Amino acid sequence: MKEFVTIAVFTYPHEIAILKHLLIESGINFFFENETMTAIVPMYSFALGGIKLKVHPNDIETVKTILKDFSSNTNLRIV
Repeated sequence: MKEFVTIAVFTYPHEIAILKHLLIESGINFFFENETMTAIVPMYSFALGGIKLKVHPNDIETVKTILKDFSSNTNLRIV
């Protein structure tokens, strides 16, 4: 996990709900740093620097494409 890099940062747990499923479907190795703490105490998100999506460097381009499609698809947006 040391070689994983931060590719995106989110503020609230609900922002990553659908994204997590898209990454799993694509077979991407990932984890969300600070996900558990912000689920318990949402306002800690600001103190911790947000929920950080960490991926392996080999998957960066694929994840960038998924993030771009995710943000541009209004049917997948939660808020």
